[in-house]
Amino acid sequence: MTLRRFMIAPIAAAVLAASAVMAFTQEMVVVPTRVVYPGELVTTADLQAVLLQRSKAGLPPIAYDHSEVEGKVARRTLLPGRLIALSSLREAYAVEAGKPVQVQFVEGALTISAVAVPLQPGSVGDLIRVRNIDSGIVFSGTVMADGTVRVSAI
Repeated sequence: MTLRRFMIAPIAAAVLAASAVMAFTQEMVVVPTRVVYPGELVTTADLQAVLLQRSKAGLPPIAYDHSEVEGKVARRTLLPGRLIALSSLREAYAVEAGKPVQVQFVEGALTISAVAVPLQPGSVGDLIRVRNIDSGIVFSGTVMADGTVRVSAI
């Protein structure tokens, strides 16, 4: 009888602990419904919410909600049914390299506008380098939400 108690008690404890861990870690996460290639924009149609059925221990930060993924661009291939690491996504570029943009310098009531070519792509808030089309001078500016680049005095 004592041997039976010694064998059943640890098994019961393990089962209870495992079920408690499973109940604790079952959260909703979003996964792709199709292969999303690097550079592709992720849309709502590409995502589905599923129940996370494994421990979060050792996982990188992952997407739990559509809002964390929707409208972002894949940095690497996202496979259907696989967890989406937040490091696998980036903000969509507001400015593309090589496509002319409007550059503005604003100081009080003074506004100077010019056309320049970005030397690198950039998301809103990024500091990028651009080349003035007329003079060829390279300078830096901040990408704005409307797709322009704002330059400030040094």
